Amino acid sequence: MTESPSFRLNATDGRARSGVIRTGRGEVRTPAFMPVGTAGTVKAMLPESVAATGADILLGNTYHLMLRPGAERVADLGGLHGFMNWDKPILTDSGGFQVMSLAGMRKVAEEGVRFTSHVDGSRHMLSPERSMEIQRLLGSDIVMCFDECLALPAPDKAIAKSMRLSMRWAERSKAAFGERPGHALFGIQQGGLNRELREESAEALVAIGFDGYAIGGLAVGEGQDATFAVLDHAAPMLPHDKPRYLMGVGKPDDIVGAARRGIDMMDCVLPSRSGRTGQAFTRRGTVNLKNARHASDPRPLDDSCTCPACRSYSRAYLHHVFRAGEMISGMLLTWHNLHYYQDLMSGIRDAIREGRFLAFEDEFHALRAEGDIAPL
Repeated sequence: MTESPSFRLNATDGRARSGVIRTGRGEVRTPAFMPVGTAGTVKAMLPESVAATGADILLGNTYHLMLRPGAERVADLGGLHGFMNWDKPILTDSGGFQVMSLAGMRKVAEEGVRFTSHVDGSRHMLSPERSMEIQRLLGSDIVMCFDECLALPAPDKAIAKSMRLSMRWAERSKAAFGERPGHALFGIQQGGLNRELREESAEALVAIGFDGYAIGGLAVGEGQDATFAVLDHAAPMLPHDKPRYLMGVGKPDDIVGAARRGIDMMDCVLPSRSGRTGQAFTRRGTVNLKNARHASDPRPLDDSCTCPACRSYSRAYLHHVFRAGEMISGMLLTWHNLHYYQDLMSGIRDAIREGRFLAFEDEFHALRAEGDIAPL
């Protein structure tokens, strides 16, 4: 596999964009939602089931895979694609966000981050160079540079210090990545909610030069209005001819709003996590299968959905297996949620291509405002 990933923008509607990322392992249609396979699996799903939902690409995680089973072991077993039986593209997070969450178990320095494993208490160092090495061993198609991500709110002085450290780490990540035909490296913009810091970060990343650019440091507690306010100015700072990836987003209305603002790629654990906790996303909003009101409801979750959960099972059954603690509950609801997300992305892409994105967005919000209709 030697074809280097490339991006082609096919259509725009306002600031919304639709295109294709071409990789040696297949095409990624954008805007794209990436299901999260943190530890080499999308929880409660077989890889072929994930593909059946329409997903073009998965996300794996450097931090979790380096701790178990270990990047070297994955490489010895043929790389992450073969290890997890997924032959389409994989993007791997650099591990920076997960390390950030280890409050009291990490120490950040210029060299990198020393941390204690949440798995077994072992000590590790994760640096830009080690992150690049791990992602090379995993065989990621799209590699993320190593960065520091602060939880918000935080003082501008702390955000500026962190952002500039991340830019130095981005330069080291680029040098350590080297020349790898068939693989792409994305830089990550930081700067919190501060426009000037975001601009400084974007200028630094463009000067280094990356195959794509992520907007990091959002969806960490600031709220949707603040996220969208940042996207309004941060996304246009990044190169028009490269993919833009908003990390860790999100809920369906987050996704529609991000696409409106020119975002090409998104990821979130929400569809699978919600599926395991009895929540289903539908055109009319979120359905909580834990509620007793579903106990005798013969309807499908969504009568327009063609996933196995909607095609073959009633709400009453889904309510029953969730309350009974049966594994099939998480399997069916996760499949439905991922199917819904991919249907949403397909609808967004079609609307952009046909020049009717704003009408699509209005209909999306109107249906959700109507809410779930109770059975007769």
